[in-house]
Amino acid sequence: MSATATFDGRLAMAGSAGAGHAAAKRRATRLLDIMVSIWIFSGGIVFFEPSPYELAFVFVLLLALMGGVGLYRSTFGLLAIILGFTPFALIACFQVRYNTISEALIFSIVTIFLMITSYFVANFIAECTIKRMRLIMTAYTAVAVLSAVIGTLAYLGIMPAADLFVRYGRAKAAFKDPNVFAPFLVLPAMFALQRILLGRGWQVIIAGGVYVALFIGVFVSFSRAGWAHFALSSAVVLGLVFLLEANARDKARIMLMALGGAFFLVVAMAGLLSIPEVSDLFAARLTSQNYDTGETGRFGRQGYAFELALNNPWGLGPGEFRNLRIIEEPHNVFVSVIHVYGWGGAAFFYILVFGTLWKGVAIITRPSPYRLLAIPVVATYALVVGESAIIDSDHWRHIYLLIGLVWGLSTAIHNDRRRSAPRDEMLI
Repeated sequence: MSATATFDGRLAMAGSAGAGHAAAKRRATRLLDIMVSIWIFSGGIVFFEPSPYELAFVFVLLLALMGGVGLYRSTFGLLAIILGFTPFALIACFQVRYNTISEALIFSIVTIFLMITSYFVANFIAECTIKRMRLIMTAYTAVAVLSAVIGTLAYLGIMPAADLFVRYGRAKAAFKDPNVFAPFLVLPAMFALQRILLGRGWQVIIAGGVYVALFIGVFVSFSRAGWAHFALSSAVVLGLVFLLEANARDKARIMLMALGGAFFLVVAMAGLLSIPEVSDLFAARLTSQNYDTGETGRFGRQGYAFELALNNPWGLGPGEFRNLRIIEEPHNVFVSVIHVYGWGGAAFFYILVFGTLWKGVAIITRPSPYRLLAIPVVATYALVVGESAIIDSDHWRHIYLLIGLVWGLSTAIHNDRRRSAPRDEMLI
């Protein structure tokens, strides 16, 4: 018996088109991973705005649309905050009196753009969480170590064009300011510390090298807030790993390693302080600075800025404060956002910052496979929120990355009901 069938050309063409579309989507997904690595790496180059980070993200976004990155319902709250913030930030731009509207718009658009990056990151790591967290942290660690080495060598004056990477006699690498450079190094240092505490063999040695390089980078920035951020985040990671993730054998090992590590860091600091120029600047930075006190000092400016902000519901607009009675910025992001973005913009900014902090605490306190990933992220984010009370941080790229990581990990935990997973799989 013979079988006969008819050939439907339309079905064949549809199948071919479907296969072609699927192949294009796979290529876009592979390219997306590469482009995300480049984008994260470019976060260490912020000489000007818009920076290479913003340019690279445009290509990331295009590939994400082509590759079909999923959007999760649990991240819609983050999107709603961004959509609520945007009109107030744009309205504030038209309140400027001294700056041009175009300059104000560029500033606010960069803020909105950075918020959008956090929404992308949240959805990007919500799926393929382990793989994509490794990808992001590998790129981040690479640029952080490179930045720390450049900053250290430039500070010591033993590299070409050292002046480009130093400001006020302090290391800044490819950032505008040492006070931005130092906090940027904290997150990869916290992942390295966690691997030192829980890793084995060569993992510990490599992680130890990364942690020390980043520690020295933060030290030579001579940022007092950066020093506190690094030290307190390290203490939080140590405490959370000890209490939540370590077994009895790990705890004994962690205590011994903590003592040994502290001794090594003290020796490293002593070595640095043996250089007269380093010890002089260190002593100067430990004393009260003249720009901290008085009516026009840091804290005096904050009071004046808050009073000014309350009298301007729609805000003054970006860059206006320095053109008024006091030329220095308030150096408190929670005050600055009120007069930069208006009352409405500030309200949404507060919801973003403190809502993310609440989510971070929630994912730490809940047993899940992703808690090891969350501990360094939350330890870094919680301290950078505190640091923002003494510095204007609304354009720090890595803060929005941290926000996206917190929301993405929260979504991953919501989608994966397991209470644990093998440590080797989750430790990055």
